[in-house]
Amino acid sequence: MDTSTDQLLAFKGVAVGLWFALLFVGERLAPAAATARGWFGDWRRLAGNAGFWVINALLSLAVVVPVSAWAAHVDRGIRPAWLGDWPGLLFDLLLLDFLIYWWHRANHNVTLLWRFHEVHHLDQFLDTTSAVRFHFGEILLSAGARAVVIVLFAIPRSSVLAFEALVLAATLFHHSNMKLPAGVERALSWIVVTPSIRWVHHHAIWRDTNSNYSTVLSLWDRLFGSRSATQRARDMAIGTPGRTDLAWPRLVVSPFEPRPQG
Repeated sequence: MDTSTDQLLAFKGVAVGLWFALLFVGERLAPAAATARGWFGDWRRLAGNAGFWVINALLSLAVVVPVSAWAAHVDRGIRPAWLGDWPGLLFDLLLLDFLIYWWHRANHNVTLLWRFHEVHHLDQFLDTTSAVRFHFGEILLSAGARAVVIVLFAIPRSSVLAFEALVLAATLFHHSNMKLPAGVERALSWIVVTPSIRWVHHHAIWRDTNSNYSTVLSLWDRLFGSRSATQRARDMAIGTPGRTDLAWPRLVVSPFEPRPQG
């Protein structure tokens, strides 16, 4: 990687780290739902989520970043000249957010993808650490899909890095357990995905689990008919319908375990 890429990655890491710390403290000072075991909740759950974060961070440096950088350097000569500077960046962010909506939707509807994505949904409490609880198999699959998109649309590296930072910030925010004033959250929900929208997506009822797929902008669910009418409630059960959360070693191997037929 060149110096500019290193600087962008370092800046992204610091910015996202500070955002995570702010939300982590904020959701404990003003929680939307109380944890069962005090300020930090279940330490085993936190440790498991942190375990996925560490593995995925290393995997990102070793595989995801190099693959994305390679894809961004493939010159297909199909990008129009007007897609430069700020107009190009805004177009790329909108396009990538549109495509990640469909990727998320595919993760719920394609059996192979769901096996890995379910690890994220098995978490039975939502907070900022839920935002980094993804099986590394899903990370690798999404990196491959993203590389195809980057090549097909000739998306430059700067746009890819900007979108990755935006997705991380948005994911931390809408998975957080921080209580927002009702009016603020209602207004924000017309533009971006908020905690109340994501909470419903993690509701342990299939019709809600299979809804609210948007990541940054909330408009995609309204456009494509996947917005749930369910309103968030404090006693809403979180998790995968009919299943309980697993200990961390079981979570790692769960995508590869045989499942009952029918």
